[in-house]
Amino acid sequence: MFNYRILGLLKRELNEKLLSKTFIIMTLALPALMFLIIGVQTLLMSYEGDEDTKLELITESDLLTNKFKTELDELPFIKNNYYSFEYNTMSKESFKDYLENKKEDLLSEKIQGIFFFSDSSKESKIIEYYSKAPKNATITQKLNSYFNKVLVENYFINKNLSENDLDFARKRVDFTGYKISKDQDIEEEGYGGLILSYILTFLLYISLIMMGQMTMQSVMEEKTSRVVEVLLSSVNSKELMTSKIFGAAITGVIQMAVWLTPIVLVSFTTIFALPTELAVNITVGQIIYLLFNFFLGLLTFLGLFAMIGSIFENAQEAQSGMWPVLMLIMIPFFIALSMVKNPSNPIVEIASMFPFANIIVMPARMTLIDVPLWQFILSIVVAIATIIAIFPVAGKIFRIGILRTGKKPKWSEVVKWLKYKD
Repeated sequence: MFNYRILGLLKRELNEKLLSKTFIIMTLALPALMFLIIGVQTLLMSYEGDEDTKLELITESDLLTNKFKTELDELPFIKNNYYSFEYNTMSKESFKDYLENKKEDLLSEKIQGIFFFSDSSKESKIIEYYSKAPKNATITQKLNSYFNKVLVENYFINKNLSENDLDFARKRVDFTGYKISKDQDIEEEGYGGLILSYILTFLLYISLIMMGQMTMQSVMEEKTSRVVEVLLSSVNSKELMTSKIFGAAITGVIQMAVWLTPIVLVSFTTIFALPTELAVNITVGQIIYLLFNFFLGLLTFLGLFAMIGSIFENAQEAQSGMWPVLMLIMIPFFIALSMVKNPSNPIVEIASMFPFANIIVMPARMTLIDVPLWQFILSIVVAIATIIAIFPVAGKIFRIGILRTGKKPKWSEVVKWLKYKD
């Protein structure tokens, strides 16, 4: 399969890609970009934008109003005037008229919201919240536990419970997960596996799209510049396509190996010491599988991107052909992200061994649960079978499309190319 002509073209492709400024910059910049994105997201999440929040709290009971005042006024974000409360007591009928009078203040945001606790709230814990933006989770989530504490104390006030009993009643259930593995001891499971799953999913997704578009663009440039005619005078279209795909695939795997280096250092060395709950647990076998699986995935998708590049002459025309291929990457990406709720979901399990989807879903799945060996093997077999099925089709279209210029071909015409004999 690999004759001297293919090896010569492969060397040319590797020199162009591995030594290009774009490849070096993207390889080094993406990890930094990911940290930047995480940092910005953390900053945005930590900045809640609720300074100088003015609220009113109204109940139908003076006793309950005083309890809320006692509890809330001692909170740091209220003592520091971050939040400010006005307290009042009135009946539900009076509250309706009061609300009408406060409507303009709410709309102009002189006050951000009014909480109303009816007598039934003492048992139902249903609280009415009136605001211009009633779905503002920043306010309601920050106050939820404190409101709950007062309501619980009020509910049990005449039931002769001790302070310890009340603390227990207010306390939420906390789950500590322990992972059961066939070949490893039972150990507490932190968030490291989940974080690793997200990282691998994003890296695979970004790299498949980036290398695919790079390959498609390279084919279109050589087609429009007529460089391909010079190349085809020395090699055939199958050799040219093979060298392009393998050159880009090898480049992609090297890039992925560079991106995985920090994960390897965290997992197998003591250079970086992470907290127990963030510890990353990945084996050498899993890393080898990940790179090999990614290599097969690149061969699969690069074959499709090279085929699309041979049909069209510019990126704008290629959009119609590129979207179906992008969907084959995007759908598994979203399946992998949904895995956080239930890694044992049957849809996830099937997707991890399904053509195209297995490239992204299986690596994410293996970081969260123990995957049987036969499923890894089946996933690889499916990936190889997919390549075997795609390459003849992509090769035929590439052979005809790479030399065709002028009018944009219709898809019905592209289908007819498959009938031509080699």
